Amino acid sequence: MSKKSRKNSSKSASGSPIAKKKAAKTRPLAQTKPAKTRRAPASKSSKTAAKAASHKAAPKRLKSSESLSQPATAAKLVLTEGRKAPAFRLPRDGGGVATLSDYAGRKLVLFFYPRADTPGCTREAIDFTRLADAFAQAGTAVLGISADPVKAQERFRDKHSLGIPLVSDETHEMLEAYGAWGEKSMYGRTFLGILRTTVLVGADGKVAKVWRNVRVDGHADDVLAAASSL
Repeated sequence: MSKKSRKNSSKSASGSPIAKKKAAKTRPLAQTKPAKTRRAPASKSSKTAAKAASHKAAPKRLKSSESLSQPATAAKLVLTEGRKAPAFRLPRDGGGVATLSDYAGRKLVLFFYPRADTPGCTREAIDFTRLADAFAQAGTAVLGISADPVKAQERFRDKHSLGIPLVSDETHEMLEAYGAWGEKSMYGRTFLGILRTTVLVGADGKVAKVWRNVRVDGHADDVLAAASSL
């Protein structure tokens, strides 16, 4: 076979469909981008859990009825019977001051009420006024204490013809010392405020009896009975 014939034969062989198919097989595979993996759809339970976590309620913070910055320490203090009554010096209705030393050698009732001229506090103050003479005969003085300013106490006194001194403790110092300031809750809201409390101090200056979470009806009579037997 001549050189020209061999060359043509070689050329036709390489251009044949069979040759092209063989060449395609030996050709290196083109690099392909890795296929993107799809995330499996989150199950209903996992979606619910994630939503619950993102909407988890923050812990409740105590709110003072007077100031949000008030420390929540008063509720920890517990006044016990037999200990010396904490001293106090506070303004009272009429422009004077009331101190523990004013009642040295006498029995003293201190009733702490949440707010002047509210229904429960009004009934309580009226009951103690009604029994004022009986307390005096038992050698016992009576003071009402709240965080209301003096002017509010005076309006309260005049409106209901109260015959007992009303003390103003706007700084809560006495309230805290006697354990009458602490955590309260109402309508699902937690806050700091005055806990309706009554303390009977003996003539020796020591705490004789403490009433906590006071129920107004009949309370003044119970306190009178305790003071009379002391």
